[in-house]
Amino acid sequence: MRLPVHGFVAAAALAAGCMLGPSEARADAIDGMWCRDSRSMHIDGPSIVTPGGASMTGDYDRHGFRYVVPPGEEGTGETVVMVLLSDHDLDVTLGEGATERWRRCKLTS
Repeated sequence: MRLPVHGFVAAAALAAGCMLGPSEARADAIDGMWCRDSRSMHIDGPSIVTPGGASMTGDYDRHGFRYVVPPGEEGTGETVVMVLLSDHDLDVTLGEGATERWRRCKLTS
């Protein structure tokens, strides 16, 4: 019995999805409030409030963000690159420096 073309495509997509391991799964979106130590930042589409408090825009992707640190903040002129790892974890790299793991901030009432 032959599957219709759309049935074959659906079966192939399902099989490919089953072969992805947990490390290849992507979180929903980078948008939200992120924290590390006493620092925090908020991403909303291409808009960010940086850890230094500057409101600006950057290069947004659902699973990543990039911006140049504004004057007056630590790392002025360096590029910050962020990669979303999961719903709760974000890797942040400043220039050629070490990568830091940030976490979604806990909501307080």
